[in-house]
Order: sequence, then C-alpha cells, then structure tokens
Amino acid sequence: MWSCKSMSFLEISFQSRWYAQACVLRNQVLRLPLGLDLQSEDLSPESEYLHFGIEQDGQLIACVLAVPLDSRRAKLRQMAVSGECQGQGIGRRLVESVEDCLVQQGFQVVELDARREAIGFYEKLGYIPKGDEFISVTIPHQRMTKVIAAD
Repeated sequence: MWSCKSMSFLEISFQSRWYAQACVLRNQVLRLPLGLDLQSEDLSPESEYLHFGIEQDGQLIACVLAVPLDSRRAKLRQMAVSGECQGQGIGRRLVESVEDCLVQQGFQVVELDARREAIGFYEKLGYIPKGDEFISVTIPHQRMTKVIAAD
C-alpha cells in the first residue's frame, strides 16, 4: 500500500507475530485504562476478522480490526495507536488504507462504535453519527457509518 518514514501498512494474519503485537497494543491503549484485560477475553472469533496495522522499525504502532457483517458492510473495531504516536496522522492513514482494502474486497459501507472522545476524529474522515449514544465497555460510544463505495 504505502510506506513513509520507515512506516508500512500491513494486512495482519490471525495468530501471527504482528497479531500478537496488535493484541498487546489493543490491551495497553484500549482495555487496561478501563480496568479490563484483553487477555481474559475469548479472541477465537477474531480468526474470521480482517486485521490491519502500521509498523515502524519492526514494531506495530497502530492497529484495527474489520469485522465483515455481510457482503457489503464491515465494522471497524478496537482501533489503537500507541500513545507516543498519537496526534501524528497515523490513525487517519490507517483508516484510509483499511477503507481502500475494504473497497478492493467489495465492501461498500463501514460502520464503527466510536468512543465519545474519538467522534471528532471519525467525523473528519467522513463518518456520520447514527442513533443515540450508548455505553459499551463502561464508557460512552456513538455508532457511526460511512459509504466507501457506490453500488
């Protein structure tokens, strides 16, 4: 896809070394701050998901899951960017690269459940809030959608 300043976009295989790094990153950024632990969750359904990330110098610095919902819709889940890399446009690059991959695979719509503090980030990328705010993993979230390809 793209590579910049020794950063590369990756499609990650389930149970690969990159997947193991993604689990650590997701746990550090998303779960542990909430008093939760990804290691206590059943991750076996993730074998059916699409996994993506950005690596820099052999370390995964950002990751996200894409869950196929049907032949045209996918849901992004558990996007994480390492703390020292946040605010540098890496999350935007990751989402845009994932959207390109999903379009190539025939997906037309992406949805996600954004944490309240991330709503503005996703709105800048063209995602539109749908429905009311709700609580998930103990914090407020907003369902958002984006059309990434026409019929």
